[in-house]
Amino acid sequence: MKAFGFLSFGHYASDPRQGPDAKGMLKDALEIARGADELGVNGAYFRVHHFARQAAAPVPLLAAIAGSTKHIEVGTGVIDMRYENPLHLAEELGGLDLLSDQRIAIGISRGSPEPALRGWEAFGYTGSTDPRGADIARDKFDLFLRAIDGERLADADPRQFGPGQKLRIEPHAPGLRQRIWWGAGTRDTAVWAAQQGVNLMSSTLVTEATGQTLGDLQAEQIDRYREAFAEAGHTWTPRVSVSRSIFPIVDEADQMWLQLRRAEGSDQIGVIDGFRSTFGRSYIDTPDRLVEQLKEDAAVMAADTLMLTIPSQLGPEANLRILANFAEHVAPALGWKPNTEGPVTGYPLA
Repeated sequence: MKAFGFLSFGHYASDPRQGPDAKGMLKDALEIARGADELGVNGAYFRVHHFARQAAAPVPLLAAIAGSTKHIEVGTGVIDMRYENPLHLAEELGGLDLLSDQRIAIGISRGSPEPALRGWEAFGYTGSTDPRGADIARDKFDLFLRAIDGERLADADPRQFGPGQKLRIEPHAPGLRQRIWWGAGTRDTAVWAAQQGVNLMSSTLVTEATGQTLGDLQAEQIDRYREAFAEAGHTWTPRVSVSRSIFPIVDEADQMWLQLRRAEGSDQIGVIDGFRSTFGRSYIDTPDRLVEQLKEDAAVMAADTLMLTIPSQLGPEANLRILANFAEHVAPALGWKPNTEGPVTGYPLA
């Protein structure tokens, strides 16, 4: 593990008396990211959901964070491609990449189950023959990659440019593909992501259940991804991230997290989106024991970046305490390099 960041689900309440509302959630996210940047945390990442009281339309928030921090990487985990216009997304991320001096890590995927039934159709994207919309997500992702690579996709007005000319998306951010990630839920999808030439993002669950631990399943996923990336002949070194729920118990103020250990102390098997899936445990213990446990998690050791899922609705103070405890008491023993040491790089494929 070279780097770690936080992954916020962006939950908010309809009534500010019950917790942060939408404005409060966004303001809290900005404050957490600023504090994390000062702690040396490497990344601030946000889930994207629609028709729910959670973060959506991430680019304004990411731009605000990038504009008010010095080192931290900003990104998503993940943007649901079913809901996106590929060319508009390419424009937005091109601008964000340039404004942030390439401090972005944008996770994209087919997306997880949403509260709206075929909600992407309400956004105007019809034609999917898959009840989960996976087909349009893959097609859109292909068009998005072509756009950010600078392919000329639109016919130019011949009255301005002459006959037969084509236009590319602007602004164009060179090398943006190397800062795009695909959120892979299976080993096969990880191979597909490698073939596309993008980074790999794996969550706190995989939509497979083989009897292996989440860490072992993801470690195999990572191995297959890196082998496929090398076989595809890409000429750069990719990055890999995994997510975990981790709560260091440093003193009495952290005792509240122990109640989670009783409920989430081991991997679980369940069903999500119709697939038997492996859900990862929560790591809640003293720093020395956390170091031992995380060193035994094969995926955490294989990835270059670890994302800590945070209870963002508890506000900046509680979440910055989690990040500070991890940065001071756990991360150094796992190989962490603070954000002041420069951009994170992937492990050589060898």
